[in-house]
Amino acid sequence: MYKLITVIIIMSLLVCGCDTGGQSALTNTELERIVYSQNIELAESAGNPVLMIGGEVVTCEEIIESPTVLGDLFISPVEYFKPLAQLLNLEQFKERAKEPMKEILTDTISKILLYQHAKRQFGEKIDESLDQAAESELRKLLLQFGGDQAKADEWLKNNRLDRKSYKERQKRAILIEWYVSSKLRDDRPITYREMKERYEAIKNEYFAKESMIQFRLIDIQSAKLKELDPNEGGAQLAEKVAGNLLAQIKAGEDFGELAKQYSHGHMRDFGGLWQPLKPDSLAPPYDVLAAAARSMEPNQVSELIKTPDHIFIMKLEQKQTAGYEPFENVQEYVRQAVLYDRQNELLNKLNDIVQQQADLGQTDEFVDFCLEQIHRKNNQQKVKK
Repeated sequence: MYKLITVIIIMSLLVCGCDTGGQSALTNTELERIVYSQNIELAESAGNPVLMIGGEVVTCEEIIESPTVLGDLFISPVEYFKPLAQLLNLEQFKERAKEPMKEILTDTISKILLYQHAKRQFGEKIDESLDQAAESELRKLLLQFGGDQAKADEWLKNNRLDRKSYKERQKRAILIEWYVSSKLRDDRPITYREMKERYEAIKNEYFAKESMIQFRLIDIQSAKLKELDPNEGGAQLAEKVAGNLLAQIKAGEDFGELAKQYSHGHMRDFGGLWQPLKPDSLAPPYDVLAAAARSMEPNQVSELIKTPDHIFIMKLEQKQTAGYEPFENVQEYVRQAVLYDRQNELLNKLNDIVQQQADLGQTDEFVDFCLEQIHRKNNQQKVKK
């Protein structure tokens, strides 16, 4: 969903001067025209079956080795089907994997046809904009690895890509998504009710907020004080020390500096500052802090919080209660989610039409060959052993 938002923003800026043919919606008739205007043919190259899609050659290697979204994974089909390929013999594997493989192929064909159609709409005038957008996506990838180009290149290599092929893949994805979304914008209005219903459907996944607190802590431990002064009871001394510290804090002394000097806790060197955490993740004896935080506000300092072996003074730094981002704050994301759903509906229609055309083109031989290659690649090491 969020990638679609990025694509729309980038392409709206870069291609605002391009004519999109009146922004007419992609009707079923238009989708059929996109598919049936291009031939999907089975051919042969170097003795192996290949597909010719509108003049573009697609090899089995490209299909099975290229990472794509499968379920919740970004993975190549050869890796995705690995467990099944190693478990079953070839004929059993073909029977189980044929329909999923046809869906992968159908999706690939649909995207190629859409890309070719969008390119014909815009011509060469779109190339510079696509280059800029793809370069921006490459920079984002590098940032994901902290700017370490070697690590980014290693990730690309592991995904059977290099920078050039990655940019080409991004250019195709950006143009397809922008073209489809541009056709959907004026298709039918997005109503408030539709957005509210979509918000309710996705809020648990995208907009949920967990309870979180962050605090500074002065932790006075009676056992540590007993070590310093065996003649005075540890508990009594702990309460006396903690009471003096609380008085100093109320008089304006810096909480963090006092924690560094007097706290026995493991975060004393950091001024008693703990990292943000879920309140229910605190184990005894620190679980009492979660209970105290419920009635406190940020920057507030607690009274003495006593346990058998500890006396705590807590300053609440941050507090977030469980809930959801209000609809009013995320309306633009929800609107794009509705557009994203409509885009998927349209692409599913296109896939259905492509599947009909692909059946006419007798692509079963190509699918079988791809499945044979997946099975062979995943079992060749077992054969060597």
